[in-house]
Amino acid sequence: MQKAEFLTRFHSAPPLQPVPDHPLRKSGRSAAVLIPVVTHDNALSVLFTERAKHLKHHPGQVSFPGGKYEPGDPDLAFTAKREAWEEIALPDSHIAIVGQLPPYRTISGFAMTAFVATVEPGFDLIPDGNEVSDTFEVPLSFLIDPRNYQTEYITRAGHTYPVYFIPWQNKMIWGATAALMNSLASIFTDNA
Repeated sequence: MQKAEFLTRFHSAPPLQPVPDHPLRKSGRSAAVLIPVVTHDNALSVLFTERAKHLKHHPGQVSFPGGKYEPGDPDLAFTAKREAWEEIALPDSHIAIVGQLPPYRTISGFAMTAFVATVEPGFDLIPDGNEVSDTFEVPLSFLIDPRNYQTEYITRAGHTYPVYFIPWQNKMIWGATAALMNSLASIFTDNA
């Protein structure tokens, strides 16, 4: 799939339904992530980060660049781009936000907004070792194929929720990151 087809399919899709998430007693702390779809000459890929192993929360887990909303941020799209710069030096000049997914609440108490963006190559990623240990890309064609997802179910407070897993080479994409990717992939499943 090329960039033009991706954009057409993304913008012409019916509104996405919210992904089943965790009920929060409070509204949740605002956070934002960027789903960076990198536009290579021959195909698209999605850029992921691997969190530093020394972190207190979610060490070593695969994630999208992002983090919590700061009072100086004008909006959540700014938060996502600011965090992408801070975590992996993804320059704003290479990012074009094309839309967002429905809000997703995490078990760790965040109300997260995921911004889908196309990213033009031509820069060097520099992971901030305090937050990120690695970056890697996965072909979009792999991520939109439902056969590449595994689902387990957990029950909390009498409600059952899906937990998605996407094995990729020696990495495991799971939890909120896989749920958001699954939501985005649902737009393209008839092409898988």
